[in-house]
Amino acid sequence: MAHIRLNTHPSQGGVKAPPVVWGARDPAVRGPVVGTVAAPARRNAIGVHSGSYGIYRALAIAGHELKADHRPDFTDTSPAELIGPFESWFDPKKIVSLDPWGHLVASVFAEQLKAGWDIRPTIAVTKAHISMPEIKDAMAAGRLKPDGSILKANGEVRVTKAAVEPVWWLPGIAERFGVPEVDLRRTLFEQTGGMYTELVTRPDLELFLPPIGGATVYFFGDMLKIGKADTKIACRLHDECNGSDVFSSDICTCRPYLAHGIEICIEMAQQGGLGVVIYNRKEGRALGEVTKFLVYNARKRQVGGDSAAQYFNRTECVAGVQDMRFQELMPDLFHWLGIARIDRFASMSNLKSDALREQGVEIVEQVAIPDELIPADAQVEMDAKKAAGYFSATRPSSNELARPKGRGLDE
Repeated sequence: MAHIRLNTHPSQGGVKAPPVVWGARDPAVRGPVVGTVAAPARRNAIGVHSGSYGIYRALAIAGHELKADHRPDFTDTSPAELIGPFESWFDPKKIVSLDPWGHLVASVFAEQLKAGWDIRPTIAVTKAHISMPEIKDAMAAGRLKPDGSILKANGEVRVTKAAVEPVWWLPGIAERFGVPEVDLRRTLFEQTGGMYTELVTRPDLELFLPPIGGATVYFFGDMLKIGKADTKIACRLHDECNGSDVFSSDICTCRPYLAHGIEICIEMAQQGGLGVVIYNRKEGRALGEVTKFLVYNARKRQVGGDSAAQYFNRTECVAGVQDMRFQELMPDLFHWLGIARIDRFASMSNLKSDALREQGVEIVEQVAIPDELIPADAQVEMDAKKAAGYFSATRPSSNELARPKGRGLDE
């Protein structure tokens, strides 16, 4: 068996990562994110590309389905729409969890690619159509009208969409959470079973490609308007809920709120603004779907049945915490898009609105889901949220309320 190097140290001969100057205005100075393992001497990131799908790549190589030294051909893969650069890209305090140049790798790092570097995009931008029965229902009810450009007569909506993989700049992540970087690295190392030894052996490597899901951003309207101060923005910031989003489970309001947010985004686009739906892969409040289903069982089987009074407590009893989505990193996506103001924000979540405001994103109007769109079986969730002080149509904006600090929203 070939020798396996279990870890690397900066003192080892020949191990010197290409420098990264996070937040540098010139991408040549900032440097590329190199997370592939084919050329270890050029790696400047801990982990591998593709987030949680990196394991499948390893399996494909182990099963001889993929060559370990395969290099992607980026011909005709450039973004379908140009995003950035914006001034927010050059403030290292504003973007710490993604690479703002991630969709422009093939152009801004063309020289390194020609020299044989294995540099891969962490963002891709393409065009698509979406079709949902709720959009057709809104058209039938007269709330939406086709315009032939954004919304077609058959209910299809033209969109631009971007897939974003996480890239963590560890010094900035540590500062965002208010912990020493050495403690963050050690905890990440220990709580992943020692999966990434370089978290503790390579303090010179400041980038980490975590094995977690990223986000998909859907844009409604003219992309040339993005990042402009006078562009009105409607937004739905949605955290994954597979049971509701895909299979329309009626125990929560996730799909109805997602559909309502899309409707608001279409309206804004038709009025000359831009609609933005951000879909984060944070299933079950980032506790995971297994934990989520366990909580469902506990809620339904408890004495007295499901109740708003125990809605948050049952999650904490099973998971030890109500929520692990950590919205502190979420505003990075808005900074990547050059968005400093949201005119209509479709969300009840104080954690989301507070995190955005703390990062300098203004929210003009917060929009609650209409009562008629709430499934009957989801009323317990809604009652629990309202009792906890979350935003609703009958309550003032979330910054005007003193609310408990606990986390606990499905949406």
